Amino acid sequence: MKKTPLALLLCTLLATGGVVAEDKKDTDSPETLIATVNGTPYRLDVFRVFFMERLQGRPASNDPAVQQQLFDEFMNLIVASQEGDRRKLEGERNVVAALELERMKVMSNAALSAMADEIEPSEKELKDAYDRIKEQATRTEYKARHILLKSEDEAKKLIKQLDKGAKFEELAKKHSEGPTGKDGGDLGWFDPAQMVAPFAEAVTKLEPGSYTKEPVQTQFGWHIIELQETRKAEPPAFEDAKPQLTALVRRQKLAEMRNNAMVELNEEVVRLKAEGEDAKKD
Repeated sequence: MKKTPLALLLCTLLATGGVVAEDKKDTDSPETLIATVNGTPYRLDVFRVFFMERLQGRPASNDPAVQQQLFDEFMNLIVASQEGDRRKLEGERNVVAALELERMKVMSNAALSAMADEIEPSEKELKDAYDRIKEQATRTEYKARHILLKSEDEAKKLIKQLDKGAKFEELAKKHSEGPTGKDGGDLGWFDPAQMVAPFAEAVTKLEPGSYTKEPVQTQFGWHIIELQETRKAEPPAFEDAKPQLTALVRRQKLAEMRNNAMVELNEEVVRLKAEGEDAKKD
C-alpha cells in the first residue's frame, strides 16, 4: 500500500475542520476525496468521521506516529471492506442486521444531538427538577474509623481492650490490616451507599462516639467500626447546578418520545423467548 506524507498533515488539520489541497485552493466540499484505493474513491468526510470517532472526544494529537497510525487504520478498513464486497458478504444475514443497527445508531445520535440543541428548558422546569433532586439528595453522611483484622477472634480481643478504655486510633495504627491503619483507621466522610452492605448496615446503627460491640464481617475481613460524627449532605446551589439540571430536563423530554411511541410487539416471538427462559429455570 502506497503511503503519502499528506496523510499526516490531513490528520492535524481535520481536528479543526481544516482542509488540504496541493494547489492550496478550498476543496472543502462533500465530494472532496481523500484517496482512491483500487479504483474506488473515498471521500474526505468519511475519514473525518473515522478520525473523530478514534479520538473519542480527546484533542487531536500532534504526534506524527499517532497520526500515521490513524491514517493506516483507515486504509486497512478500506482494504478489508473491499474484500468483503469482493466476497459478496453484504447480503449475509448477520451483516444485513449489523448494517441496519449501525444506521440506526448514527441516525439516533444525529437526531438526539439536533433535538437537544433545540430544547431550551424554562426557568420553572429547571426549578422543578432542582426541587425533586434536592428532596432526594438530602442524605446523612458518616465520619468513622475502622480496624480491619483477619480473624473474628482478633477483633473480639481488641473490642475487649476498647471496653477497658483503649484508644481506637492507637489500636488501629497498631493492628489494622487495612490501608487506613496508619491514619488510625480514619475513613473520613462517606455515604453508606459507598460501602459494602454489612459495613453500611453496622455504621448506620451506631450513635456518634460509639463502636461496634461485635465484629462486622465483610469480604475484606473482620471490622471494628467507630462512628465519630454524622451530618446532612446538601445538594449544590440552584445556580451552580443549572448545567446539570438543563441536561436532566433535556433527557426527560427526549424520554417522552420513547413513552409516546406506538409499539406493536411480535407476541409470538416474545412468548417463545419467555417460555425458553422458564424452561432453563426448571
